[in-house]
Amino acid sequence: MGSDKGKAKPSLWEPVRLGGLLLRNRTVMPAMGTGYASVGGEVTPRLTAYLRTRAEGGVGLIITEVMAVHPLGKGFASELGIYDDSFLPGLSELARAVKGAGAAVAAQLHHAGRETFPQVIGDQPVAPSPIPSRAMGQMPRALTREEIGELVSRYADAGRRAREAGFDAVEIHGAHGYLVNQFLSPYSNRRDDEYGGDASGRFRFAREVVRAVKEGAGRDFPVIFRFSASEDVKGGYDLDYLLPLLPLLVQDGVDAFHVSRGVYDSPGNPTCPGLHHPEGINVEHAARVKEAVGVPVIVVGKLHDTRLAEEVVASGHADMVAFGRQHLADPHFLAKAMEGRHEDIRPCLSCNQGCIERLMFEFRSVTCTVNPDCGNEWRLVRGTRGRKGPFLVLGAGPAGLQAAITLREGGAEVRVVEREDEPGGQLRAASRPPHKEPYRRWVDWAVRRLEGLGVRVEAGRSSWRDALPEEDWEGVVAACGSEPVIPSLPGVELSHNLEAREVLLEHVRPGKRVLVVGAGLVGMETADYLLARGHEVTVVEEAETPPVSPLTSHGYYLHRRLRDEARLLLGARVIKVTASGAVIRRVGCVEEEVEADSVVWAVGSVPRREPLQAAAELGLKAESAGDAVEPRRLLEAVHEGAAAARALLYPEEAEEEGRG
Repeated sequence: MGSDKGKAKPSLWEPVRLGGLLLRNRTVMPAMGTGYASVGGEVTPRLTAYLRTRAEGGVGLIITEVMAVHPLGKGFASELGIYDDSFLPGLSELARAVKGAGAAVAAQLHHAGRETFPQVIGDQPVAPSPIPSRAMGQMPRALTREEIGELVSRYADAGRRAREAGFDAVEIHGAHGYLVNQFLSPYSNRRDDEYGGDASGRFRFAREVVRAVKEGAGRDFPVIFRFSASEDVKGGYDLDYLLPLLPLLVQDGVDAFHVSRGVYDSPGNPTCPGLHHPEGINVEHAARVKEAVGVPVIVVGKLHDTRLAEEVVASGHADMVAFGRQHLADPHFLAKAMEGRHEDIRPCLSCNQGCIERLMFEFRSVTCTVNPDCGNEWRLVRGTRGRKGPFLVLGAGPAGLQAAITLREGGAEVRVVEREDEPGGQLRAASRPPHKEPYRRWVDWAVRRLEGLGVRVEAGRSSWRDALPEEDWEGVVAACGSEPVIPSLPGVELSHNLEAREVLLEHVRPGKRVLVVGAGLVGMETADYLLARGHEVTVVEEAETPPVSPLTSHGYYLHRRLRDEARLLLGARVIKVTASGAVIRRVGCVEEEVEADSVVWAVGSVPRREPLQAAAELGLKAESAGDAVEPRRLLEAVHEGAAAARALLYPEEAEEEGRG
């Protein structure tokens, strides 16, 4: 390689060419499934408003979520369609909206292959070979040569439609275990014909698809190829296997590569890296790809901070950086970063609660844990129609902080009182386990946001009752959280019984050997916290199956951590605490004494409902939010805080606006 001495380093904020397309900067919003399309696959006002808002935030290129090139290729019921000309009017409207807001737009062409369900497509899924994925568990049938040829033609037609609809480029989805990826990989392709057998055969389908799209859309129409640089699963490929394919794809017409990682069978889901994955998880892979190809390289994967992205581009590891979930958390973060207002950016937590896990496990349209406006852009209440207050918010946990932000952004006067000495509520403890520091950063952001709006949290108000008669409140948000529960059992009065949140906040210090009671998120995260500090940990859980799913990124990490470094006893109930530990009863009425220096309880909480009742008794309009309704996740707390505020600001629209 030649010397770079004297050459100016590229900047994230400068233009870049993708084939013949000039982008205003090197930032990308990658494809993320939303569930905002209609069940028939049509573009909706909700989807259009969502993408237009992100385009207004300053991004250079928006890649739409997956678009099915064949009706049997849909991965979920409301996936966009591009397999028929009838979709063109809606797709054209979408492209116009994004481009009108200043960004370029690419259509992502997709076929799920075996990564779908018969209930979604009305037929048996198809794949290179009759091998089910572990994630979906659906037995596919092998595609015939004739069907493969038809699918290649479908990709060509989809490329033509994308151009006719006014898109600037297309991206072929060859990552994450979908059909193109399935053909590429020995993990999923066991064919012995010309589409399998060896690497050259497995590469054939991807190459034919690229050439077909170029033929359908035109040789001058930019094509991006997104791929998983490694599958991170036993029997899957790594980057060394795939590198020889990439120059061939350039010959076939690829104008840029988009480097991702993993398939949905990969442990811990690196396709959407969570709390425990490192930042910039794919940067090293992208750098190797860039050395092997002569076209631009986009890197994606837990790159939320533009300052880190600027380093990636300046170092030459990639030409463009894709910011996914950060676009959900704050659609205007790029504009803020360009102005140097990094502290004003609402941070993505990489929690995955509102986005990928909501779509995959709850079968609901996505939102964002920390941004209740995400997905609601098309119906947001704006202007001066709201009531002006004053409003009182009781509690400065996540529900209370978000309620206050929503009220103040709506133009109302608001006061926030908090009985603890600092704001944050349950997040003060929840941010203490390893890798959960982003939760604290959200609290800091929320407090800064309120201060910027002229509201200071009145902390250390030991009695919320004193605040109720202080003014003529137009409404009250009761967000006083919940109280932890310790069951009434023999021995719970002993001094070595501790409560999990008190342990996490270091108000109390457990002994060397710790028995954690409860394997929900609080219990498992407390165990993780204690293991990181050198304690010997046993976790007991009454349920026979873990309350925390090992299928999520966070859940996988916690289960692996306890499996490797602790003892997890399921189907076990504490019946008595003793001076030396506790007696547990396991399935079959088998009793066992577990020796422990401390017993840490993490068995749930009960809502504090007295503030809501007291406000109602005074004749005040009151709304409850967060753990004061029912102890649950951060997602529910933030969204209920916003909904409670909107119900007070716009009572006539509360029914339509909904609560979540």
